[in-house]
Amino acid sequence: MKEFVAESIRNMALIGHGGSGKTSLSEVMLFTGGEINRIGKVEEGNTTSDFSSNEIERQISIAATPLHIEWENVKLNIIDTPGYSDFIGHVASSLHVVDTAVAVVKAAEGVEVGTESAWEYVQKKNLPAAILVNKVDNEHSKFDATVDMCKDRLHHDATVITFPVKEGNGFNSIVDIITMKAYTFGEPGSKKVEENEIPADLKEKAESLHKELIEKVAESSEELMEKFFENETLEEEDLKIGLKSAIVSGSLVPVFAVSADKAVGVNNFLSFAAKYFPSPTDREAPEAELVGKNEKVKVPCDVNGEPVLQVFKSMNEQHVGELSIFKVYSGKITAGMDMLNVNRNKTERIGQLFVINGKHRKEVSKINAGDIGAVVKLKDTHTGDTLCSKSFTVKLPEIDFPEPVIRGAIIPKAKGDEDKISSGLHTVHEEDPTLSVNFDPELKQTIVSGQGELQLSLAVKVLKERYHVEVDLVEPRIPYRETIRGTCESAEYKHKKQSGGRGQFAHVFLKLEPLPRGAGFEFVDAIVGGVVPSRFIPAVEKGIRETMEKGILTGSKVIDVKVTLFDGKFHAVDSDEISFKIASSNAFKKGFLEANPIILEPIYDVTVKVPEEFMGDVMGDISSRRGKISGMDSEGPFQIIKAKIPLAELYKYSTHLRSLTSGRGIHFRKFSHYEMVPKEIEAKIIEEYKKAKEEE
Repeated sequence: MKEFVAESIRNMALIGHGGSGKTSLSEVMLFTGGEINRIGKVEEGNTTSDFSSNEIERQISIAATPLHIEWENVKLNIIDTPGYSDFIGHVASSLHVVDTAVAVVKAAEGVEVGTESAWEYVQKKNLPAAILVNKVDNEHSKFDATVDMCKDRLHHDATVITFPVKEGNGFNSIVDIITMKAYTFGEPGSKKVEENEIPADLKEKAESLHKELIEKVAESSEELMEKFFENETLEEEDLKIGLKSAIVSGSLVPVFAVSADKAVGVNNFLSFAAKYFPSPTDREAPEAELVGKNEKVKVPCDVNGEPVLQVFKSMNEQHVGELSIFKVYSGKITAGMDMLNVNRNKTERIGQLFVINGKHRKEVSKINAGDIGAVVKLKDTHTGDTLCSKSFTVKLPEIDFPEPVIRGAIIPKAKGDEDKISSGLHTVHEEDPTLSVNFDPELKQTIVSGQGELQLSLAVKVLKERYHVEVDLVEPRIPYRETIRGTCESAEYKHKKQSGGRGQFAHVFLKLEPLPRGAGFEFVDAIVGGVVPSRFIPAVEKGIRETMEKGILTGSKVIDVKVTLFDGKFHAVDSDEISFKIASSNAFKKGFLEANPIILEPIYDVTVKVPEEFMGDVMGDISSRRGKISGMDSEGPFQIIKAKIPLAELYKYSTHLRSLTSGRGIHFRKFSHYEMVPKEIEAKIIEEYKKAKEEE
């Protein structure tokens, strides 16, 4: 395969709402670039980038798929990312390594919430961007209105580069305002493109858009602005240079009219990308941390530099095998190299190297700075890890993955499957780090957390299909807390046991008082005159602490209590540490039940983003979940609702919110604080706990 240097590489990710046509577009790009010889269809399950059984079955992208073509002597690396919000982690990791984000929006529906969510990452990373308005062949296509919506919601400097001659069912021609020509496309699969003059009725529109483009480019630099004022236009060479720098700086976002179904307009987009999208050398070098020196250093994209790469995706597919997919930030990577994984402090030997198009892979001898490649799965390397030479130990910035919004508990259907389950979930986490797994010792459950119900259910499916273990995904227990509101002045317990020989004896008097929320536990030794010898005091405290861990009302931790040991008795022969532990534990239980005990539940800060028309329904639903609305804001056509909601009411909330808002609502959550459970709910929780204990 031809070797490419960084200046001849363009890295882009296709992002956008589910169903906007990213996979179909990537298929047309591969066909147009000659990488495949027929255009696959999502409905037929034969596209290059959606090749896993789950993607074929559900007809959606589940993972980000790296693809590449050669176009006009430039290598275009294209990452097709999922549009479904459950798999936003793949979008985050892809945008971490590309140099341009390409948002795909539908010509009829315009900007949807999935596009907006992905666009937030684009803004956070200051990424150069472009917009493809797809499905211009839809009978309800509104190209101009969609462009206005993009200006309003995504970037006010969205600037048309190609527009349709006629949209709707007959869409087969576009006008390109760079070349100032019209292009008519043959049947999909024919690769026929005819260049013509712009139709007379569209000349004025084309000239107006051409002028708008020149003005936008001129605004990007003082030098160009001066030239523009002098000549009222820009020379072709100035336009080229200015256009590229405007895209790199993010001051201009080019917009293209395309149809994936009819394979219209893609050639013009690819030619534009090859000429004007930034190469890895056009972007500012990332700042890495010099390991062990607490210093920052730039890592310029230089093929002669020290080798540095970052793994942004791990694959484990039946037809593909285990692969670590990476971007080379500096130097060149060759098979047989030894590199240091600075995240794990382990040396890795680089095995066979590949470039991949979906499940198809081609072996290559080396991968240069700026390029994307794959290596047979590295032993100790995980998604996000940096590998570098031992003489230049740097750690690149980590991938910014979103926080989980849904939790589930994994219950094995058969005993003895725990190891297989753990190994399987570890693999799933490798492939999508937004799905996290941990055993919660307090809840005594394996908890999986992620971005949505579909993501969790697919993890369960993987366990069954790949690892042959069946599990149930159930609602996790809630980590309640117990505390007191009142004071118990004296809780007394005498532990006495005589069974021949040496007995057991301990007698303690405790005072229990509530502490402010978050204060934890305070133990006070107020013994006077040695009525409880000092050697037994730690055992008293230990007995109380162990009881607090186990809980009294619901088996949940006790918090925010002050306990004072103020009196007691001991026996010179029969008293020992165990006796005092037992006595203090029982005294604490008695005192706790006399001090107006209550249950506390975790409350979460929840931010919901919804289109305005669903606001009433969402607010009503929040109230029905015992939620308290704490604020509201607007962001374009979206309303931001901030609320505090008990965790017990948030199970499967992301799914419910989607059905409530026709898939257009999203939410984020973060633990806030603990709050008292209402009495009627408290009684129910205690009842359920007692019942569960009886069944054990």
